Amino acid sequence: MAKQIVKALDGAKAVAEAMRQIEPDVVAAYPITPQTEIVQTFSQFVADGLVNTEFIPVESEHAAMSACIGASAAGARVMTATAANGLALMWETLYIAASLRLPIVMSVVNRALSAPLNIHCDHSDSMGARDAGWIQIFAENPQEAYDNTIQAIRIAEHPDILLPVMSMQDGFITGHGVERVEVLEDKAVKEFVGEYKALYSLLDIDQPKTFGAWAFYDYYFEFKRQQTEALSKVPQVVREIGKEYGELSGRYYDLFSAYELDDAEVAIVVLASTAGTARVVVRKLRQEGIKVGLLKPRLYRPFPGKELVEALKHVKVIGVMDRSIAFGSIEGCGPLFLDLCASFYTYGNGKGPQIVDYIFGLGGRDILPEQIEGMVKELLRIAETGKVPYRVGYLGLRE
Repeated sequence: MAKQIVKALDGAKAVAEAMRQIEPDVVAAYPITPQTEIVQTFSQFVADGLVNTEFIPVESEHAAMSACIGASAAGARVMTATAANGLALMWETLYIAASLRLPIVMSVVNRALSAPLNIHCDHSDSMGARDAGWIQIFAENPQEAYDNTIQAIRIAEHPDILLPVMSMQDGFITGHGVERVEVLEDKAVKEFVGEYKALYSLLDIDQPKTFGAWAFYDYYFEFKRQQTEALSKVPQVVREIGKEYGELSGRYYDLFSAYELDDAEVAIVVLASTAGTARVVVRKLRQEGIKVGLLKPRLYRPFPGKELVEALKHVKVIGVMDRSIAFGSIEGCGPLFLDLCASFYTYGNGKGPQIVDYIFGLGGRDILPEQIEGMVKELLRIAETGKVPYRVGYLGLRE
């Protein structure tokens, strides 16, 4: 295991620290709350001469991703960061980055989308981009935000993948919450990520390539199929890199993490920082003899449905907690619920536990332990009676 230094860092500074250690060739970015601290901190590293990175301050997030696409196509290792409306402004270019198979790594500090205007956390921004062809990884705390950033470089640049990665953390909750973070030595990170040599480059005049060509109906279909094939290889690569990073740091990463799940009768499934609160509730209820467990997905795109079904197939009832709404979907449910239900239909032969969705925390509203505890007790009643009062509920919503 490599030597590590313990620092007090919020999630944004933890990501900036990881970026400093990675030392990408190019960072093009525009500030937006609650992501600003990442690029502001990193730009100071550039100004102080601590990194040999070309930092490009641009006039918008659309321009930021456009510059990242150009730099990555030219063969550079490229990183950026954004949030909320900034991610939405990148909409067009997100698809271009993924379709051109450019291994850009972008930190997303999750924030609610307008209107009404709100700068606090929910997952509506990254969920809105979930089908753009990017790999999506969620962090629970600053430590995971740091670790995921480093691993994201290896995942994106893997020769079997070559796809962009969004590395998520919760705005203000994680992004501005100072915690204990174990930071690897610079040399260890440099060796772990290695040097990047692009497979194709716009600047390679000896072997010229075409980027962003016109593809009519005679070839466009095949390009999209190739993207899907690359995404299908992501889970195995994520696991391999997570194991290798564990050997380096002592912190092993998989597609998801489970807590008290093996003998659970009911289970909570939730992304990101709320998993920490849910874990406290599970620990308390376990002491009371209640068999409840927790599953926290880490990889969200591509969705590891087969693996989640295998981990959850023995429970009686699942409570999914969604911090966003897939508007117009079944009963106004959330994306995580939709994906999990589809996974049980696909990999569980249409059989499996009852699944109930709970929308929570929109616009940064606090989710309290007693609210999660109340949800678990409702799941237990469903397990006992077999009666499901509704498919989509709300936690912490004013009546």
